[in-house]
Amino acid sequence: MADPWTEHPAGRAVLEEASDALGRDVVEGSRDEQALATTQFVQPALLACDIAAFRVLEAEGMRAGAAAGHSLGEFAALVAAGVLDLVGAVRLVAVRGRAMQEAADANAGTMTALIGAGAADAAELRDAVARDDDVLTVANENASNQTVLSGSPSAIERAEAEAKRRRIRTIRLNVAGAFHSPLMQPAVDPIVATLASATFSSPAFPLVANVTGAFVEDPAELRGLLAMHVVSPVRWEASLRALAEAGFDTFVEAGPGQVLSKIVQRDLPGVRARAVGSPEDARLFAASSGEQARQ
Repeated sequence: MADPWTEHPAGRAVLEEASDALGRDVVEGSRDEQALATTQFVQPALLACDIAAFRVLEAEGMRAGAAAGHSLGEFAALVAAGVLDLVGAVRLVAVRGRAMQEAADANAGTMTALIGAGAADAAELRDAVARDDDVLTVANENASNQTVLSGSPSAIERAEAEAKRRRIRTIRLNVAGAFHSPLMQPAVDPIVATLASATFSSPAFPLVANVTGAFVEDPAELRGLLAMHVVSPVRWEASLRALAEAGFDTFVEAGPGQVLSKIVQRDLPGVRARAVGSPEDARLFAASSGEQARQ
């Protein structure tokens, strides 16, 4: 995931800066299966790749009007908007990744995606199988027809059985723990302690926060929301709608993957959505945007 960005000076500079901050080469680590199995490495590495993509887009002449990031991607959005600097964010995310891994080791959990179920359907399914002796929560409200449940293994198994009975398809996620659920509570204190020493600046452009699915401008509020981040749902569907209702009609997924841009294409008809996973993607997008502006 890091290799493509080494081919562009702007992307390479980000990866080098992130590697120095992390104390480990992000490019080499991204080729190491053992490193990729740890949240402590994967989270800052993903952050670096997201920001490498953003800097390459900027170098190709693109300018952001607003930003949002899905789960870990919110840290990249904060760096892109100048709320956090890259070095501080990399170190913060490394602490976050380690704390989440320790919480996952202490509290076994997993996650499953519900395909064909919106947030209300997922909540109803959760309530149908919930028990006091374990944990089950709606972790990601991704799209009108896609949500993710997070919780203890037994609760997830019951939820999957109930989903099958309701003819809702499930996909068990390959994750280290029950992220965005109360089972991550042990990770909160280390994250809050690190947040307390981080410098938060006012955003250079509007940001939409995961926890609220709404625009947030106050740096102190952004810091507070990040303290709740790992135990709160990702309100991604609401975040996208907030951006669309504010008049944004071009969405760019910067970094590895195409899942988020596909959600935009499906849920927000009439807007333009593009995944940028390499410098060549960035150049093509910039060229097509320039041509569209001239027409």
